[in-house]
Amino acid sequence: MKRLLLLFALLIPFATAHATTPLPGDSIYNLKLQLTDQDGHQQPLSARRGRPQLVTMFYASCQMVCPLIIDSMRATRNALDPAERAKLDLLAVSFDPARDSVAALHHYAEKRRLDAPAWTLARAEPAGVRQLSSVLGLQYRRLPDGEFNHSSELILLAADGRIVARTTHIGRLDPAFVEAIKHQLGGA
Repeated sequence: MKRLLLLFALLIPFATAHATTPLPGDSIYNLKLQLTDQDGHQQPLSARRGRPQLVTMFYASCQMVCPLIIDSMRATRNALDPAERAKLDLLAVSFDPARDSVAALHHYAEKRRLDAPAWTLARAEPAGVRQLSSVLGLQYRRLPDGEFNHSSELILLAADGRIVARTTHIGRLDPAFVEAIKHQLGGA
């Protein structure tokens, strides 16, 4: 019992050191943004800290580019070996929180076979969506017909939330981006 208590006492400072380590100034985790995922779970964006993330923005009712964005995320993830895949999380945040309810995101995840916990489809309040897209360097605007004109990119975040790579290759695999992910995971 004493050994267990000693081990626990040694691990507590290690576990809390990560949470108290200051974030770099260019970390997206500095945003005070609340996300709600496809299963209705709420958490701050900063809760994703500690693991590399493959991030994009999309909207579920999109019939043209967004399915290609999701397919590109899937292909990129599938280009990794199983051990590498286990170290990478995928996050797709909606441009369209008015229509992308929890139920809509859940349905989209089921239809596209985007299984948690690897995949997170999320929504935020409109002001938060605008802040996140700005920090990620993604542009979007709502069109009169309710659709969106938007950037189409995959973005790699380091465990501390810094952007370390990005690709605009949508609909096909970007080998240089895959190598950047492998390099980041090697240090993860």
